Amino acid sequence: GVGAMTWSPLACGIISGKYGNGVPESSRAALKCYQWLKEKIISEEGRKQQVKLKDLSPIAERLGCTLPQLAVAWCLRNEGVSSVLLGSSNPEQLIENLGAIQVLPKMTSHVVNEIDNILGNKPYSKKDYRS
Repeated sequence: GVGAMTWSPLACGIISGKYGNGVPESSRAALKCYQWLKEKIISEEGRKQQVKLKDLSPIAERLGCTLPQLAVAWCLRNEGVSSVLLGSSNPEQLIENLGAIQVLPKMTSHVVNEIDNILGNKPYSKKDYRS
C-alpha cells in the first residue's frame, strides 16, 4: 500500500544521450560541484550504461519515442511508483518528458521484459496481502 516517488528518471541526464561522446562543457557534469557525476559517466560502469542505452534505442524507435520518454514511461508503469519527479532544465525538455504519457499504453509486458532484460535491474515487488 506504499508508493514511491522516483526522482531523476533520466539518471542526471545520462539517458538523454548528451554524454554519449564524453562530457560536454555546457553540461551539468562539467560543473565543479558535479564532479561525482562526471566520474560516474567516464567510469567503466558509465561506459556500460552507454552500451545499454544503445541497446534500448531500437525499442524507443519502434515505439515512436525518445529514450527519455521511454525511461519515464518505464518508471511510471512500475506498480510501486506513484509518481515520477522530473528535473527539466527548460520548457522543451519538460514537454519531451511529458510525452512519456503517450508511450505508457505501448508498455506491454513484452516491451517491459525486453527493457528489463537489457537493463538487468528488474524492479522486485514482494506483495504481502496478509496484513
